[in-house]
Amino acid sequence: MEYFSSDALCNFSIDIFKKIGCSTEHAELAAGVLSSADLRGVDSHGIARLIGYIRLWEKDRINSQPNIRITHQTPSTAVVDGDQGLGLVVAPEAMKIAIEKAMNVGTGWVAIRNSNHFGIAGYHAMLPLEKDMIGLAMTNASPIVAPTFSKDRLLGTNPIAVAIPAENEPPFVADFATTTVANGKLEILQRKNESAPYGWVQTKEGSPSQSPQEVANGGSLLPLGGDRDHGGHKGYCLGAWVDIFSAVLSGANYGPWVPPFVAFLEPSPNPVGRGIGHFVGAMRVDAFRPAKEFKQHMDQWIRTFRDAETVAGQQKVLIPGDPEREQEQIRKEEGVPLLPPVIESLQQLAEKFRVEFPAKA
Repeated sequence: MEYFSSDALCNFSIDIFKKIGCSTEHAELAAGVLSSADLRGVDSHGIARLIGYIRLWEKDRINSQPNIRITHQTPSTAVVDGDQGLGLVVAPEAMKIAIEKAMNVGTGWVAIRNSNHFGIAGYHAMLPLEKDMIGLAMTNASPIVAPTFSKDRLLGTNPIAVAIPAENEPPFVADFATTTVANGKLEILQRKNESAPYGWVQTKEGSPSQSPQEVANGGSLLPLGGDRDHGGHKGYCLGAWVDIFSAVLSGANYGPWVPPFVAFLEPSPNPVGRGIGHFVGAMRVDAFRPAKEFKQHMDQWIRTFRDAETVAGQQKVLIPGDPEREQEQIRKEEGVPLLPPVIESLQQLAEKFRVEFPAKA
């Protein structure tokens, strides 16, 4: 494990995105999303993913100069076509539209089609916070998840994120996959040559497995909760909700037709929509009650839960977003840790595009 400055990694990403034709504005936006993931400790969605986006661009599956446009709208809703752009760019642009609509009429809801992987959902959900708004973001993803009782891969990890402002306390930020674990965590286990806990994956025949290679071998991830006895059917419902809001509503591909993130797998030859789908929303707090009053009560809510009596031997109760904030403070000082395979992939990009690779922190 080696450590690198988050700023240096972000600048490196900017240089690479510009090399594939992104405008400076879009390159900085995309790199910012990856950097946010690295700082918040979501290593599976940070700069480790950079080479994946470049491989998709090389396969002509990402448009580095998209014409992101509204195809339909009402005062509070819109459908956005991402023109095959980087989801790292398309989703924040769509959230800007949602925020503008919320400013005008109280809430804004945007369904997005023809996009690509958009990084961590939490980044997009947090954008409305500075406007005293609640943010919501979700996306469908590569079909590697089997619904409860099945061995067919029909859903993605389909994350949901919500960000809620507070007055003096940090905001409430929940960002989670609707599977027991995100696929990126399996990739990390593969790099570390470690096993996965039972309840994360199953074989292609539907048997429990601990192999982090299982998905690559035709197996599948399990919905949040794992099997039926542990509430896996509820995780399945959550993932289905995300798929419908992100794609059936927007006109993107859904279920088994969602284009895979990996470049070595081709999209379905018979798509039912356009690209990957997202759904984002912004709600003005004062559309419901005075913002200051609400945020003061959020402070009270947060402090009440922080002060909850804990089970003997357990740590204090956490508020969603606490671990990520703690990681961000640490990594801003100590740097972002990268595993050798990630460093190697980035060095390959540096050599390929003739960009200087950052020095260690």
